[in-house]
Amino acid sequence: MSDSPFSRAFPRRTALRTLAVAAVAVPVALGSSANAAPRSPKAASLWHPVPSTDGLKAFEGVEADRGHLHPTRKYVYAEGGDHYRFNIWRDDRDTTGGGDRQRTEVKGMVQNGTALKMHDGETWTIAYDMYLPSTLHGTSKFTHIFQTKTPSTNAGPWVTLDLTRSGGKELISARAYANPGSPSIASTDLAPLRDKWVSVQWTLTIGAKGTAAFLIRDGAGSGAPIAAQGSMTKVNIPDQGDYVRPKWGIYRSVQSASSDIVDTYLLFRNYTASRK
Repeated sequence: MSDSPFSRAFPRRTALRTLAVAAVAVPVALGSSANAAPRSPKAASLWHPVPSTDGLKAFEGVEADRGHLHPTRKYVYAEGGDHYRFNIWRDDRDTTGGGDRQRTEVKGMVQNGTALKMHDGETWTIAYDMYLPSTLHGTSKFTHIFQTKTPSTNAGPWVTLDLTRSGGKELISARAYANPGSPSIASTDLAPLRDKWVSVQWTLTIGAKGTAAFLIRDGAGSGAPIAAQGSMTKVNIPDQGDYVRPKWGIYRSVQSASSDIVDTYLLFRNYTASRK
């Protein structure tokens, strides 16, 4: 299999705008979203990484190809100076789950060399822009593109952002994943949010009976229309005597339909995090 499959992910009209083809193609969507320029980090934010200068030092670590099956592949990196790119291939397999899942993720928030830690009783607001290509599908099994976990116990995920599928209908859903039944905090159709930058905001109060609020906009920036929002109390997000940290990327089961487990990618930019 070729290790540069992503040129097939773009519509023909986008491909015609591409000026060059690299080993792993750069999505022309960045040019098509010129009306949604990256925002400047907020002065009050504790975390506001700049991809071009912070690179992967903005995170506590990367979890991708942990079995070293594909050493020539480039999984997570700063691209274009203003965003992070996460690549995943259909034949990737994580070392967990007995070969039934795959993972390209980063974990934690690091500013100036210091890891930021979310503790019980604290309220954090985490915001970012996200680009979801048409090749990143909702699935019948789990596909998380955001998770919160407790490192020392590897417990969780507590709260997640999921891409789901029921028949032909695909949804993006913020969920209280560790609560009974993994209820949805907010959910909307995935299709309208594809192939453009959208803005996401979480407000999380950490604890075994915490709170979670989620908002996603149909476009980038505070002026874009709200696509979905919701909040929930008594959400299980405990630090368990350690701390809670977020994770971003693609973590999915390969037990979904093979037509949904295809080579794809995910982009993030404008990360910020603040604590009340």
